[in-house]
Amino acid sequence: MTTKFSISLFALLICIGGLKMSAQERLSSSEQKSFKEKVLKTAQATKSIVSDFEQTKHLSVLNDPIVSEGELTFKAPNLVKWEYFNPYKNTAVFKNDKLLVNNEGKKDEMDLSSNRLFRSLNTLIVNSIKGDMFDDNQFEISYFKIGSDYLVKFIPKDKRLKKFISSFELKFDQVSTQVDEVKLIEPNDDYTLIVFKNKQLNATVSDLVFKI
Repeated sequence: MTTKFSISLFALLICIGGLKMSAQERLSSSEQKSFKEKVLKTAQATKSIVSDFEQTKHLSVLNDPIVSEGELTFKAPNLVKWEYFNPYKNTAVFKNDKLLVNNEGKKDEMDLSSNRLFRSLNTLIVNSIKGDMFDDNQFEISYFKIGSDYLVKFIPKDKRLKKFISSFELKFDQVSTQVDEVKLIEPNDDYTLIVFKNKQLNATVSDLVFKI
């Protein structure tokens, strides 16, 4: 697996969402504190997630977005599987500091433990799924209420990470405080959106699901 392909794959995976354009109301300090406490409590109670998703990638060089559909499986603490069904069948698994890929029958493996950037990206993926992202040492964070939901905007402080991700946004359901959508913006303003659908929480998930 080439470095260029690996970076593109990470950029593809860590965006989860399509945020509707609505009026944004910044949260007060007390509202931020209450919101973070609820989200962290939910993240700690989340042992597994199984969800359909729709991914839309917008590229400036293309007139039409690239739309894909698949299923996400997460098992605490850090097992993640992205399985794409349409338009192509591809699978990516993050497991034991490794990225395992099955690209229409062609399998590949990448060791994340030896690469600090990819290790950070792997952590970013896991924490984005759980919603546990409130690290002021790593990100400049802004909190908003948008419609009936919450929107949190993150700008990475790590210069290496900012070469691939200029910012990203997580949208949280106001009632469940689960992450429903995420938007990733790349430095050239291209962006990827993935929307979670039919989410199941804390279902029994076997480790065998993460074998390729």
